[in-house]
Amino acid sequence: MIAEVIVDVAAHPIDRPFDYAVPEKFQALTEPGMRVKVPFGNRKVLGFITAIKETSEFDPKRLKPIHELMDVVPVLNGEMLELAQWMKRQTVCFEIDALQVMVPAALRAKYEKRFVLNVPIEELPKELHPYFGTRDFVRAQEAEAVYGLMKKEMDKGTVLADTNIQQKTGVKKVRMVHITDSIEDIENISIRANAKQQLKLQEFFLKHVGQSFESSRLQKQADVSLPTVNALAEKGLATFSSMESYRDPSLLTAIEEKIALDLTDEQQMAFDAIQSSLNTEKTFLLHGITGSGKTEIYLQTIAQVIEEGKEAIMLVPEISLTPQMTIRFKERFGDSVAVLHSGLSAGEKYDEWRKIQRAEVKVVVGARSAIFAPFQNLGLIILDEEHESSYKQDDSPRYHARDVAIWRSQQHQCPVILGSATPSLESYARAKKGVYELLALKNRAKNQPLPEVHIVDMREELRTGNRSMFSVELAEAIRERLARKEQVVLFLNKRGYSSFVLCRDCGTVLQCPNCDISLTYHRASERMKCHYCGYDEPVPTSCPECESDHIRFFGTGTQKVEEELAKLVPDARVLRMDVDTTRNKGAHEKILSAFGEGKADILLGTQMIAKGLDFPNITLVGVLSADTTLHLPDFRAAEKTYQLLTQVSGRAGRDILPGEVYVQTYTPEHYAITLAKDQLYEPFYEQEMAMRRASGYPPYYYVVNIQFTHEDLMTVSGYAEQMTEYLRHRLSPKTIIIGPSASLIARVNNRYRYQCLIKYKNEPKLAEVLQQLIKIYRSDWIKTGATLSIDMNPTAVM
Repeated sequence: MIAEVIVDVAAHPIDRPFDYAVPEKFQALTEPGMRVKVPFGNRKVLGFITAIKETSEFDPKRLKPIHELMDVVPVLNGEMLELAQWMKRQTVCFEIDALQVMVPAALRAKYEKRFVLNVPIEELPKELHPYFGTRDFVRAQEAEAVYGLMKKEMDKGTVLADTNIQQKTGVKKVRMVHITDSIEDIENISIRANAKQQLKLQEFFLKHVGQSFESSRLQKQADVSLPTVNALAEKGLATFSSMESYRDPSLLTAIEEKIALDLTDEQQMAFDAIQSSLNTEKTFLLHGITGSGKTEIYLQTIAQVIEEGKEAIMLVPEISLTPQMTIRFKERFGDSVAVLHSGLSAGEKYDEWRKIQRAEVKVVVGARSAIFAPFQNLGLIILDEEHESSYKQDDSPRYHARDVAIWRSQQHQCPVILGSATPSLESYARAKKGVYELLALKNRAKNQPLPEVHIVDMREELRTGNRSMFSVELAEAIRERLARKEQVVLFLNKRGYSSFVLCRDCGTVLQCPNCDISLTYHRASERMKCHYCGYDEPVPTSCPECESDHIRFFGTGTQKVEEELAKLVPDARVLRMDVDTTRNKGAHEKILSAFGEGKADILLGTQMIAKGLDFPNITLVGVLSADTTLHLPDFRAAEKTYQLLTQVSGRAGRDILPGEVYVQTYTPEHYAITLAKDQLYEPFYEQEMAMRRASGYPPYYYVVNIQFTHEDLMTVSGYAEQMTEYLRHRLSPKTIIIGPSASLIARVNNRYRYQCLIKYKNEPKLAEVLQQLIKIYRSDWIKTGATLSIDMNPTAVM
């Protein structure tokens, strides 16, 4: 028996299956999809078995045997192995990267160098004895002081170098206490009169004869300590065992079961259309304005899928949406729901993944990576807020969850629902062409009117002498809401305190020494931070160039807004939600729970509060600067601005109370802002499509972004020139190649960045040419320290 194995080495010549002999002792268990430990060169590495066969083109005597099986059941099924091959072709990545992204981080390998005894310890020099102790190995980092001696022993063959491979997180085990089922034994045991704890536990045992308890729970319920439990166990009244237990990523909120709501006529039509296609590989675009009840359609469709004995995946874009969405799903489906997102610990993710793999749950709610949930009988896949750029992975493999969802739907013959109030132009264009089926919800579910949106021209505010970050109208509206005990959401697309620090005498802006970007001032820690490489330094008291003390903070960040709010409405209770305040586990959930329970009047935040939030008492939304995303040098800038403004406006007036929105901007005449005011998607779509057609961007063209980085500017620009010439000579004349040019942020972490853009409608040679380019890079350019990344259909080209 021979196994084809993809090994955990990301290198071009190794990106193929290697044949390994399966030792007889493993043959009964070995299956494709298992992880194995295999010898590779002079070390051992992790690998994935992708196929089993009887013969090999290589000499069977020369094949190395598999060293160890890491699993007893496959961690990847046949569908996932096939998906990895598809991702390798589509995203131009290594197959091992595609396989690794499908398993939870806990299952990824942890490599550890060790020295292993090859002879009895007496044959080693005395100095090495303490290092081995009672074990036959020592970890390399523990023996740094005696590396010289170890090397001599390795040369003699008395000590061998070895690589130990373990998965990062194991199965959680709990200690179980099993109480004897003999009342007589418990009653007749002799306990000293002054052993009060033991007597108390004896009483507890009598009430729970023959029952089993988790040790920690037993101690709590009986109000005794572990030595007391051990003492009675020694007297024969209890036995211990170890049992596997799931780590519970429990929510802070108590969950009550809720029944399905009545659907409106519009919702019913959309639900019926999806329900009639439950066993087809159809893709639906559910285009519903904010508050139109898309989530209720998801819930009722999933209930239908579960009734048919199938499973469903529900993707949400932001971790901050996951607690609210999870609560809604648990209210409907109870313990049939697993949760997967980056806020969980590695162990919790591993346990949730095992529940899915063991078919103990029927629904998965999670962020992008939940698309790889190992369900065997998928009946539905949903992407909520499908326009979100977080569905695209930033590093290899650069997959888009939407593409993977559509691929999986074809394997399982099940529908995909893409839901959004502001669909991406690509999805809407496909729906217009009939590639997707368009379902529209034009009214809010409770028939509330859309919030009234006021666009405030901040240029006028400046002319009238208002230099505050709050316009007079917005400040007045905030005071009004607080007086009426209603809630306010303020949105700003930045974190930190100020955008940059500038010297007013010489004009110097404090820059990151490693990146071509200004440092951001963080008030809480009094530090200047780079949001790209993590560099930070204390705030200077004088200019580092001219030594003037006329240092001034410019721009606006969430911390600064919080401070200004304290001056504007001193009695208001403010919660801030940005990357800095949500670093800790469960922080999103705590902030949102506190706001939902009315413990704060104002929720101030960045992008993470712009969508999905559904609180009945929010009647005012303020967008402090609508221009932040509008003026980025990116072809999607207007689309992202329109989406963001529409989404954030939709947080207001979602219940009985009417909502109002104030949008502060320096470009009030821009179509992305004027059309977002009334949530007019169709006119925005037409205007933006005309712009895309004129400039040759998606959906009219496909785009590939290729980026080079290197520590030396001349080297990286030289490679980028060579690459562009190579592409121009091999791709068809109709394909447009832009560049090479320095990236918008030309240096990050002391590496210069150059990029070139390929725009094409139909390029049959593209895959082959890119593969050849990667070969040149890996056989030549990589040796000088260059890196090359290829992003097919990027969400941004900065």
